Amino acid sequence: MARYTGPVCRLCRREGVKLYLKGERCFSEKCAIDRRPTPPGQHGQGRRRNSEYGLQLREKQKARRYYGVLEKQFESYYDEAARRQGITGDNLLRILESRLDNVVYRLGFAASRKEARQLVRHGHFDVNGHRVDIPSYLTKVGDVIQIREKSRQAGRIKELLEAAESKTIAPWLELDLANFSGKVTRLPERDEIDTPVAEQMIIEHYSR
Repeated sequence: MARYTGPVCRLCRREGVKLYLKGERCFSEKCAIDRRPTPPGQHGQGRRRNSEYGLQLREKQKARRYYGVLEKQFESYYDEAARRQGITGDNLLRILESRLDNVVYRLGFAASRKEARQLVRHGHFDVNGHRVDIPSYLTKVGDVIQIREKSRQAGRIKELLEAAESKTIAPWLELDLANFSGKVTRLPERDEIDTPVAEQMIIEHYSR
């Protein structure tokens, strides 16, 4: 399966905003965008003037990279959001937030979405009692995501569980550390999604 394998800190610098792709490093003084806030490449320090299309493109790329989604899949999410009732931009973000890798990250079972994707691919999670190893699996209201029994004693999983005790969980999720699980209680509202993108510009990009 195709995926980006280059240095992820370049993506944050290109978009000019922290995408939190490396977990704890993003909150430390080692964060690349704090040390070098200009876009990567030899022309990164030059002044750039983006057109309206360029600004829309950057918002779309920012959202794609924030959630770790490839272009074709992101476009399919937009098509699905446009078919649903309600505001297309809100629908798009709800779909992205519903991805299993994002839910695992939001529950505190991973330090970053990248780590969440890896843990899901390695089969460390059940959804409603069934093993799911597809990071793009879209969870639904009522779904229970649980760490598999054989994975609970793994060193990294134990570290993440200890850290999860002090993390703030998204209000649309319910964490049950005693049972190594979390539940999707409802769909998130727009003001509960901290994604640093202007979704309306993404809609305008695809509506051209």
